[in-house]
Amino acid sequence: MEIVELPIKEIRKNPYQPRQTFDEDKLEDLKHSILTHGVMQPITVRKAVKGYTLVAGERRLRASKKAGLAAIPAIITDMSDKEMMELAIIENLQREDLSALEEAESYKQLMNTAGLTQDGLSQRLGKSRSYIANMLRLLNLPAAVKSAMNQDKLSSAHGRTLLSLRDPVLMEQVASEAIAKHMSVRALEAYVKTFDKKKKIRKTSKKLKFLQGYENQLKEHYGTNVEIKKVKNKGLIQLEFTSEEEFKRILAMLQKK
Repeated sequence: MEIVELPIKEIRKNPYQPRQTFDEDKLEDLKHSILTHGVMQPITVRKAVKGYTLVAGERRLRASKKAGLAAIPAIITDMSDKEMMELAIIENLQREDLSALEEAESYKQLMNTAGLTQDGLSQRLGKSRSYIANMLRLLNLPAAVKSAMNQDKLSSAHGRTLLSLRDPVLMEQVASEAIAKHMSVRALEAYVKTFDKKKKIRKTSKKLKFLQGYENQLKEHYGTNVEIKKVKNKGLIQLEFTSEEEFKRILAMLQKK
């Protein structure tokens, strides 16, 4: 393929680019690299009615603009809209810094564009069907939770845990608590188990607020479900374990001075 120098001002962005956010610090690093070594890998474009449309290489194009370059090395290709969209999505999926939600959105777009099922997508990308299914489930999270994930306040594992609550309002409420209390994924899993899927929350949710606070602290500390019961003037603390290994871990923590 022939590599040509094209005026940057004649290249418009790819309308099918699934990536919405770009790390400014990494763009700055790439800009400095381009100023020192030039653009090492040409971008790919398609001839348009006026100028060119970017097919692949948006980070290189953005960094080149930041570097003040007037032209950029490019390969001109002849692609259909469908091929152009697929290539943009696949290139995006190869990026290491792709967020979980961007990855999930890319899977959804590729399935819609190429008419693929989850099984078909699994075979095409070499990823397990269960992995793709779990990623796609993240798209069912409410907007507020997605926003928190995009801001790195919650991880994708937090998001998958919240999905078990099913109620979007409840998901947002619990997500806010998880962020405020800096809950680990394990602590959040333990907390989510206290909610009843039908009644939303167990009757014990009416317990005194100060007990709930201590209960959450213990859940975070021991990494398991903890329940504090108060009957008249007596109290009971219960720690849950699901295996002998987990029992020994909790016991060791209790015996530690």
